[in-house]
Amino acid sequence: MSGIGVLLVNLGTPDAPTARAVRKYLKEFLSDPRVIEIPPILWQPILRLFVLTTRPKKSAHAYAQVWTDEGSPLAVITARQAAALQARLGDAAQVRFAMRYGRPAIAREIDALLEAGCERILIAPLYPQYSGATNASVMDAVGETLAALRFQPALRVLPPYYDDPAYIAALAQNLAAQLDTLAFEPEVLLLSFHGMPERTMLLGDPYHDHCRKTGRLLEEALRASGTRIGMRIEVTFQSRFGRAKWLEPATDRALEHEAKSGTKRLAVAAPGFAADCLETLEELAIRGKENFLTHGGEHFAALRCLNADEAGMEMLEALVRRELAGWL
Repeated sequence: MSGIGVLLVNLGTPDAPTARAVRKYLKEFLSDPRVIEIPPILWQPILRLFVLTTRPKKSAHAYAQVWTDEGSPLAVITARQAAALQARLGDAAQVRFAMRYGRPAIAREIDALLEAGCERILIAPLYPQYSGATNASVMDAVGETLAALRFQPALRVLPPYYDDPAYIAALAQNLAAQLDTLAFEPEVLLLSFHGMPERTMLLGDPYHDHCRKTGRLLEEALRASGTRIGMRIEVTFQSRFGRAKWLEPATDRALEHEAKSGTKRLAVAAPGFAADCLETLEELAIRGKENFLTHGGEHFAALRCLNADEAGMEMLEALVRRELAGWL
């Protein structure tokens, strides 16, 4: 095998859909200062005394609704993406995957690549839109790993690809194909991105702008292909947490508003997620559907992420090969 490694990194998942496993996962996730930008001396008592005593049970119930025989959907799909990319790259590089929180850990997977002889490694965060809470946090973990190593491999990092033509084309192809299979014609398509506290935008995080640009380019691509010309397309933000003001409009409120305003047929897609996970399979496909239908909607569809489908893998291979230029 080549001395080149590729490490795909996604957010993470608990090991099991149980309160104990979720508590362990949330403790790691919500202790990251990139995720919760509150001084630890103030945040840790709140986390330990309130959040970790109430939220794990509720989240475990949500995970249980989407858990598969193979395990967490996010972990299963990310593993498939790594295997599919390995098949596409052949002996040119060694591909592994890691989770920022939970297992497999970034440090373990970097060690595995080094032990396999990789002296050049591409870190590929699977976050199309840049945020300090995701992309920068991945690099924090990579830096901590390298700080403990005497031998330092050469490193490259896949940049955010929110406006990359390959990404937009893959999304448009994937969503158009799914829309064509629906038994109804959506009046509205919501493009739901993961939310962030509004404060992150005010501090200079480009995430909001990246999401908006992805939404605009994706709408243009869908219109150019002739997909549902009369369908209205809106950008929303999901997964609000806590009392702080978050990016708007909120997906849950938008679903309720659309239904109450007379929209009967609606589809929702999550272009910011590289793989289906709790936020798409439970928050959108289950709770989102219930929300829309309860308030007067009649037909609802949650569209799949790119996952390890052909369009998504062609895009990922193209991005990775571009970043490996000069190494391969």
